[in-house]
Amino acid sequence: MQYLVRLTDRALRDMKSIYEYVEFASLESAFAWFNDLEEAVYSLERYPERGRVIPENKKLRHLLFGKKPTVYRIIYAVDKNRLVVNIVHIRHGARSALRRLRKP
Repeated sequence: MQYLVRLTDRALRDMKSIYEYVEFASLESAFAWFNDLEEAVYSLERYPERGRVIPENKKLRHLLFGKKPTVYRIIYAVDKNRLVVNIVHIRHGARSALRRLRKP
């Protein structure tokens, strides 16, 4: 069964910020990065539980995207009743653990 993938405002801001950072180095790289990220995010339509539960909040999962040293965590919640995956945050994997992140 296919799920609907929704990005929160925070996740959209994260994507924009990361894109601008990558774009600063190379516009071509930014386009490729964004397309690959989009593919990873929307792969959750079919496989919403493939990411691991995160230690910061047992109701959230993360999907790792990218290769070292630029691995990003796509943090999301699965609503099985509504068949929705809510992407709540996208952050660099080297950043410290989340302090507080609520399920949408």
